[in-house]
Amino acid sequence: MTVWDGLVGQRRAVESLRTAAGGHGMSHAWLFTGPPGSGRSNAAMAFAAALQCERPDGAEPGCGQCHACRTALAGTHADVTVLRTEKLSIGVDEARELVRRSALSSVGAGWQVLVVEDADRLTDQAGNALLKAIEEPGPRTVWMLCAPTIEDVLPTVRSRARHLTLSTPTATDVAAFLVADGTEPDVATTAARASQGHIGRARALARDEDTRRRRRDIVALPLRLGDIGACMRAAATLFETAKAEAEVITGELDAREKADLDATYGVVERGRRPREYAPAAAALERSQRTRAKRRVLDVVDRGLMDLVSVYRDAISVGLGARTGLVNEDVRPDVERLAAGSTPELNLRRIAAVFEAREQMLEHNVPAALALESMMVALRSREPEPARGPRTRTGPESEPA
Repeated sequence: MTVWDGLVGQRRAVESLRTAAGGHGMSHAWLFTGPPGSGRSNAAMAFAAALQCERPDGAEPGCGQCHACRTALAGTHADVTVLRTEKLSIGVDEARELVRRSALSSVGAGWQVLVVEDADRLTDQAGNALLKAIEEPGPRTVWMLCAPTIEDVLPTVRSRARHLTLSTPTATDVAAFLVADGTEPDVATTAARASQGHIGRARALARDEDTRRRRRDIVALPLRLGDIGACMRAAATLFETAKAEAEVITGELDAREKADLDATYGVVERGRRPREYAPAAAALERSQRTRAKRRVLDVVDRGLMDLVSVYRDAISVGLGARTGLVNEDVRPDVERLAAGSTPELNLRRIAAVFEAREQMLEHNVPAALALESMMVALRSREPEPARGPRTRTGPESEPA
């Protein structure tokens, strides 16, 4: 098993990276772009492992078996530094620390690799702090930036990097990957379709019944928006479900971080606390609140994309398309939705979902409020045909 095997449906990208790792077409900076779940970070880490690979003479880089490959993929290699964030943005202090790290010589004989997983979250100041280091890197230093699209990265930064685009894996590729991972074929097929090419989501759907149940609840919402009260309940359900799921994800991490902080400062229960402990604890709490907010938005966003998939399926059914549906397992519900609407109406509903998404992610509108407005818009029906003034005839038309 090589380092490239986990890159599902990315044959062309793998060919480019394998060639560069072999010494042909190598660049000092790379920008990996692609839709969520396409494997941008996985591609960067696989490439980092291939550059460190201790392959036997004549073998292709990225064997996946040597110590360098395993530690690079695990994130523990001394010459592979990864900057990832659970916050809404990456600030200038974090960027400067990465620049300082890039100026160090590599420990081994390989490359000094610096990976920025969420380059789209770099503030302008942070991006400018990285600019000179990316433009004039040290010998055998390579930068790898990951972002959804090339437009999400500062022009001055992206112009200095080689661009590599990853595509959305097909449902067939994702299903084959899940089967090879030990999933039953029927479950793999359903999870692959529902994930819409998102590998991490596909794994969760294939392995966890609670994840599947939450998704079923969301895709059932379009048929339940009968009145304003139902819209309000649907919005509350979506938000509270996302909040609960996010708390499960972040709760254990928050507890571990608090325990680590206490251990670092020698704090025991009801014991004396050093003067430096209070500001450190306050900073940790702020960071955790920011992370929790982002996590809730991420889970809500995933639910919105599930809703979009239902309306897209309804459009396909309404137009008589013979392609498979994302929600093939609930086709009767999709057909009911299509029968009670039109493709044009469902397009407007999709636009309403994306408007709510933009309000939350770009304009900081409270999620609960944006979801309520969205659900009311999703309930909307076709506008009534315009009617002219009614003409009265006969005796009733005579003035009294």
